[in-house]
Amino acid sequence: MRFRISDGVQTLDPHRWDGLVGDADPFMTHAFFTAMESSDSASDETGWQPLAAVVEREGALVAAAPLYAKGHSWGEYVFDHGWADAFRRAGGSYYPKLQVAVPFTPVPGTRLPAVDDAARDLLIQGLKDTLAATRLSSLHVTFCTEDEWTTLDKAGFLQRIGLQYHLSNPGYRDFQDFLDSLRSSKRKMIRKERQAVEQSGLTIETLTGAELGEGVLDDFWPFYLATVEKRWGNAYLTQDFFRRLGRTLGEKVVLVRARQGKRTVAVALNLAGRDALYGRIWGSLEEYRFLHFELCYYRAIEWAIAHKLPRVEAGAQGVHKVQRGYAPVLTYSAHLISHSGLRDAIARFLRQERLAVEHERAELQAALPYSSQVQSDDQAPRTS
Repeated sequence: MRFRISDGVQTLDPHRWDGLVGDADPFMTHAFFTAMESSDSASDETGWQPLAAVVEREGALVAAAPLYAKGHSWGEYVFDHGWADAFRRAGGSYYPKLQVAVPFTPVPGTRLPAVDDAARDLLIQGLKDTLAATRLSSLHVTFCTEDEWTTLDKAGFLQRIGLQYHLSNPGYRDFQDFLDSLRSSKRKMIRKERQAVEQSGLTIETLTGAELGEGVLDDFWPFYLATVEKRWGNAYLTQDFFRRLGRTLGEKVVLVRARQGKRTVAVALNLAGRDALYGRIWGSLEEYRFLHFELCYYRAIEWAIAHKLPRVEAGAQGVHKVQRGYAPVLTYSAHLISHSGLRDAIARFLRQERLAVEHERAELQAALPYSSQVQSDDQAPRTS
């Protein structure tokens, strides 16, 4: 087997890449990375230099990792700005660093796909050797699976956990069946919220595949910008990214659209995988009460139930998701820090942070609205 670094996922053969990663996760496909890299969303100019790591055996791709050299910590959603600032104040240089990730996509999934343990071990060793050879500050593997997290721990990486909110579908017949699993007060709350949206006069439709038509995702750009402006953030994704996404992954796009007459006023963008519907980006040009909940949560639940998907992933942030049935689940990342002093300080921080995250998760789990605690700790969705 041979380890090497290429110039990004888009430079690799798409059939070999997709043959390795499979089709369960739309974000790990060659098409998604190509849309990111070719659209200049993740590029040298934006501080995401594409560097895919691969392991080959007799011409076959047997392990790989989407690797980037980064000059900042934006667009990752596993925050290490404090680490960078502390190292800078101590006289060190934290940037550039190496990052194994799907850019701008806080969705858990495999980050080190491999055909067997030997191939994955060589991939990890190759990444560690790359960090040593480049003499950079650190190597980060974010939103990986629990199995990968455990393997990276054995390889000397520091372990970190976070929280997201996922809704588990145990086999609901329809949305009413989901409502029936909730306590009476929460059922009434959701019915009132949906009724308010229904009485607003909006037409709401869910589009996917051929239903999207030409140019629907082209029109998503102003809604994305509206969300960025409301959150005082940066527009990481380019308009060309959404065009490319529609052309190459349109069959996996699930778009929920609200219209007032012929005018679109709000849109929620989801991607469908084999086992989950992933809520990604929402945007609204006009304010309607409870419209965000309707488009991003309730319509997503309905679609997942209708298509028999085991879960809906609504991402991080927003304790309000718990009151609507989304359970707090752990996410995993691993971090290899070159400087021993910085590594020891981060290790101490992560031990304290882990206790806080586990305590928060327990409290949120206890607040789930199910009448018989349908989603207990043991039944909550997992990322591995």
